Amino acid sequence: MHTYSGLLNVVDVEATCWSGPAPRGQTSEIIEIGLTVVDLGSRTRVSKHGILVRPTRSTVSEFCTELTGLTQQQVDTGVDFAEACRILARDFAAGSRPWASWGDYDRKQFFVQSVETGVPYPFSRWHTNAKQVFAESHGLRRRQGMAGALGIAELPLEGRHHRGEDDAWNIGALVTHVLDRGGWRVTTEQ
Repeated sequence: MHTYSGLLNVVDVEATCWSGPAPRGQTSEIIEIGLTVVDLGSRTRVSKHGILVRPTRSTVSEFCTELTGLTQQQVDTGVDFAEACRILARDFAAGSRPWASWGDYDRKQFFVQSVETGVPYPFSRWHTNAKQVFAESHGLRRRQGMAGALGIAELPLEGRHHRGEDDAWNIGALVTHVLDRGGWRVTTEQ
């Protein structure tokens, strides 16, 4: 069994979304970055953070507000995407620290938005798809959503589902659960 040490960033993003296709002229973009730092050696969540990001190519729909609880007025107080990426680099060593997300959506959304805006991709090349390693560690044929995985692991859902900072905190608990089962590994090296 591999012993992991050091810090891991667990990231969960919320993005502008609609009940159907994006309205003409709008594109999905990050409006919140939730981040929980996990100490891999002690297998503990050590801090919880949320960064609101001001969208520039879309607006927050009523559907998005119902899902996330975030309003246009709230995200208008956030930083722009470039500043959010600088915060990730400066405060969370995102460019050198391994990181994880529940599934591949967050990694791909950051990549696409970085390309589209010309902002450098903020993360290291060592990413773990926590949804995948959770399923592997439990011998599941189908990957679970975060809430379903918490149920399987007999862990509580803390906070509001679909809020980045709360989801990252809950995913952090699932990361420590997988670490305890010996199933943690890097799934993507870019």
